[in-house]
Amino acid sequence: MIKFLDIHKINHRFREEFQVAFSKSLDNSHFILGANVSKFEKEFSYYCGTKHCIGTANGLDALTLILKGYIQLGKLKKGDQVIVPANTFIATILSILHADLEPVLVEPHPDTYTISSDSDKSIYANAKALIMVHLYGQLADVESLQQLAKDYKLLLIEDAAQAHGASSSFGMAGNLGHAAAFSFYPSKNLGALGDGGAVTTNDSELDRNIRLLRNYGSEVKYTNEIIGVNSRLDDMQAAFLSIKLKRLDEDNERRRNIAKLYLNEIRNSKIKLPFYDGSKNHVFYAFVVEVDNREKFTNFLNENQIEWLIHYPIPPHRQEALKTFAHLQLPITEKIHNRIISLPMSPLLKDEEVQTLIRVLNAY
Repeated sequence: MIKFLDIHKINHRFREEFQVAFSKSLDNSHFILGANVSKFEKEFSYYCGTKHCIGTANGLDALTLILKGYIQLGKLKKGDQVIVPANTFIATILSILHADLEPVLVEPHPDTYTISSDSDKSIYANAKALIMVHLYGQLADVESLQQLAKDYKLLLIEDAAQAHGASSSFGMAGNLGHAAAFSFYPSKNLGALGDGGAVTTNDSELDRNIRLLRNYGSEVKYTNEIIGVNSRLDDMQAAFLSIKLKRLDEDNERRRNIAKLYLNEIRNSKIKLPFYDGSKNHVFYAFVVEVDNREKFTNFLNENQIEWLIHYPIPPHRQEALKTFAHLQLPITEKIHNRIISLPMSPLLKDEEVQTLIRVLNAY
């Protein structure tokens, strides 16, 4: 069996370091917003090239708190429109709704799956913010979207939940807009041993507001300045993330090398391979292909002992939770969701496993 992602094996590499960190945390017993959180925030902001990093409980909260932070600062107000790709994970859209803002769903580019700057420009005239999602680990069309944000005076926010370490000539994921949200869900390229998230930004006012928002609106204990929530990165998870951050670039490079093997050696007209320009703008959180008959293809993979996953089987506007968007006509989004399937991708995939998968796919 070729596993889709062996999280146990990925984390086992750090077992001894994790145990040392756990013992130190246990002895220190400062479990909420302790030294480990401060340390990781400094390390991750330095890694992304930003002035600030604020640890949160998860990626959804990170994105929601960015939007609520801008409302607190008066740069957004409830009911404002936020442009978002229609084919994102539902959390991106939920963050907009949780902040009492209005999502405006736009089609992605059919090759990159990221938000297309070719959309009808009239939608930007009434919007106040744009969320670019670096889907599957690939940076969105940063240059075009930065220009759109500038032309229409939009807040440009990154959903970088799947793009830890992706970079371009414009900078690193996390430093390509006004603020960015990350998730450290265990399956991510930089994954915790539970939930976790972070915001990165160069905006010091936003940084202070999000720090207040994540901690009941409080900077000084029992003194509450604003209405906040409880969304703090766990101190022990921060310690684990600091350990794993040291290997992130190495792991991402291995993912890219595996992706290049797939792209160069899978030669089957029945399988549409993902777009990749060969640069570091993709960290291959997922290696996503398209097929005409997904059920037939997944049955074939099952027969050949290859695990797979679908990111994501139902587009957000077809979810029961978002039925108010069901009237939208989004043919590119629906086509993508009906055809995509994610193949095994892990920095610990063995060369022989990669070659086996290539051989199997060429035989489909």
